Amino acid sequence: MGKISSPKRITERLDPAFLPKALLEVVKKLQGAGFQAFLVGGCLRDLLLEREGGDWDLATDARPQTVMETFPKTFPTGLSHGTVTVLHRGLSIEVTTFRTEGTYSDGRHPDSVSFVPTIEEDLSRRDFTINALAYDPLADRFIDLYQGAKDLGEGIIRTVGDPDQRFDEDGLRPLRAIRFAVQLNFHIQEETYSAISRAKSRFLNVSIERVRDELVKIIAAPRPSLAFELLREVGYLEEILPELLEGWGIPQNEFHAYDIYGHGLESCDAAPVEKPLVRWAALLHDIGKVETRKERPDGRIIFYMHQEVGARQAQRALRRLRFPAKESEYIAHLIRHHMFNYTPDWSDSAVRRFIRKVGRENIADLFDLRLADWKGNGLTLGFPAYLDVFRRRIEEIIAAGDALTVKDLAIDGNRVMKIMNIPPSPRVGEILEKLLGMVLDEPHRNTAEYLENEVRKMAEDGGK
Repeated sequence: MGKISSPKRITERLDPAFLPKALLEVVKKLQGAGFQAFLVGGCLRDLLLEREGGDWDLATDARPQTVMETFPKTFPTGLSHGTVTVLHRGLSIEVTTFRTEGTYSDGRHPDSVSFVPTIEEDLSRRDFTINALAYDPLADRFIDLYQGAKDLGEGIIRTVGDPDQRFDEDGLRPLRAIRFAVQLNFHIQEETYSAISRAKSRFLNVSIERVRDELVKIIAAPRPSLAFELLREVGYLEEILPELLEGWGIPQNEFHAYDIYGHGLESCDAAPVEKPLVRWAALLHDIGKVETRKERPDGRIIFYMHQEVGARQAQRALRRLRFPAKESEYIAHLIRHHMFNYTPDWSDSAVRRFIRKVGRENIADLFDLRLADWKGNGLTLGFPAYLDVFRRRIEEIIAAGDALTVKDLAIDGNRVMKIMNIPPSPRVGEILEKLLGMVLDEPHRNTAEYLENEVRKMAEDGGK
């Protein structure tokens, strides 16, 4: 995986026999109709790097309308840019007409798109050399006008042509350069890297949704910290996540080797790559320490209630980045509860209340966050054995079937309303919560008979 070892023999990695038959059939049909068709973009790059690819992309001189007439199942996913999605034998393939682009007066979108007759003209307008490659699988013909294969072999991110011009065309490209670098474990060519700082004004014109989408891909990289550190160096982080940057250079206490900022980055890397929301929580879990940092008379540094402050700050930051509300709320929820302090003297009732507060379905993610927090401290303190002990106690209580939510109670809201002779109202929920409190302390009380008697007592007591 990663860099290719021999750029001169790169086409050996493009044996058509290993390509999806449906893809080859689409290429054959286009070429049989007299058109050109090349495999291009990220799928080609990933094939050369022996990485699992995503979408399949073809470039052709056939116009979009012709593509839609040639294949029975198509979607006009981007007609203004010449793109049609072809569905063939279960495979989704984006087919885009060769094109060049006019000026980008807003730094976001080309003012015009012009269709061109050759793949060479199409490749000339692409962002990075590693993305400016084309392959005809039927003729086994590989096109590399900008030494993209060499850059793949050497692990280099470099723009096609002048980097200032490429970044001026689309302000998102500097962020994409950083994203590709961390995804592929490549380094950014010096001239290209220098141009990123100069492109900041263009970057500020990019829609926040496009920025968010790149950040989501960065979080899925092996080491997201590398990207955030690059963003700090080029002056972009202060625009994207100022809350994270505020922790740079601010030391913590004796339990941490890194400053607040560095700890967030290390924790993010340590969180499971398959859990992006946990990684976001790990990145931002201590941002509240900047505001809550206090030095006691004895010289010790404390961060009282930083988890509450951090949860609010993280939720605001993620909303600003246009994250879905459920995702930002969940990340904030994990941050808010990451400072649990379990000790062996916790009663079973205390454990049940913890599960109730955090949510049974969120326990695994919260433990992953806590473990990432521990790994990100930069010290060799030994594995936190209490986490395993606490996990086993939680599993035992869940396995016992103890009531942990109002849904687990032996009676429901309808029964409460009938006994109390009241209509649907918030009061019903309050009563159920009160009953749950009784059951959390003593699980054996979770019977219809006992709970109904308690509701009757409340009714006789005037609803108290």
